[in-house]
Amino acid sequence: MKRQDIQCDSQGQLRHFLTIEGHKRETLTQILDTAENFVTVGNQPVKKVPLLRGKTIVNLFFESSTRTRTTFELAAKRLSADVLNININTSSTSKGESLLDMLHNLEAMHCDMFVVRHEQSGAAHFIAQHVAPHISIINAGDGRHAHPTQAMLDVFTIRKHKPDFTALRVAIVGDLMHSRVARSQIHALNTLGVPEIRAIGPCTLIPPYLQQMGVHIYNDVREGLKDVDVVIMLRLQRERMDGALLPSELEYFQTYGLTQEKLALAKPDAIVMHPGPINRGVEIESSVADGPQSVILEQVSNGIAVRMAIMSMVLGRKPSGEEGEA
Repeated sequence: MKRQDIQCDSQGQLRHFLTIEGHKRETLTQILDTAENFVTVGNQPVKKVPLLRGKTIVNLFFESSTRTRTTFELAAKRLSADVLNININTSSTSKGESLLDMLHNLEAMHCDMFVVRHEQSGAAHFIAQHVAPHISIINAGDGRHAHPTQAMLDVFTIRKHKPDFTALRVAIVGDLMHSRVARSQIHALNTLGVPEIRAIGPCTLIPPYLQQMGVHIYNDVREGLKDVDVVIMLRLQRERMDGALLPSELEYFQTYGLTQEKLALAKPDAIVMHPGPINRGVEIESSVADGPQSVILEQVSNGIAVRMAIMSMVLGRKPSGEEGEA
């Protein structure tokens, strides 16, 4: 079975959201359009809509996370779902219970969705293949493989500032070797019709398969940033690096860190993004991270609306535009 087949039911509706790969442009656009309906929910006196009232969503984070787990939890609560956060370190898996036994016990509690983050690539697919038919899975990041909701909130943020994807030149800078975010971003940007995607970084952090994805490779950051519309900086993922791939963080910053001087090579209205958490003085200098071209905090806010959209679509309920307060 192809991986993308498991994500949709026989009518083509989202059942799981595991990866960007295999989705058509229409599906991604539908997610972005649906998210637009949820952007203002956070500004309401009562920050809720009743779309998922009666549903139970379980956050299963086998990797530590603050921002991603919080935005998933907020998104579920703003849809009026009941939310359980399972502390994996104190769960029964620490007593020897298998992952599948734990999942089957949660199924028996009549849960409706698992949001899964795991350090192993393919974990979300594995779980999706073994849960009961009424359970939906959303991948909140698996190993080096995919982080599809992050990619969708990134392209949502880009569309807010640059509505025409077919006229964009996007640069992704840094540790693409270990980044599940970058893989998902590239799939999303390609699917939405972005004509030029650039990967910028040292040879040790640029995987060779990117060229097969239509990405242009640059080892010279100044050459790569020329006339781009969007600059996406990536975190150095030291926890995933085997061996010495970099001489030092100081030298990395001097060569690839985004400074005002380097950003000036991009178009004057270029936006600066970072999926976080950012390392100031390593990947980006503070004057850029907090500067007028930065949309980093917008990405965080947009993450709630985009995750609300995906959750509502996966559970088969779309906003009518007339949502009432719960």
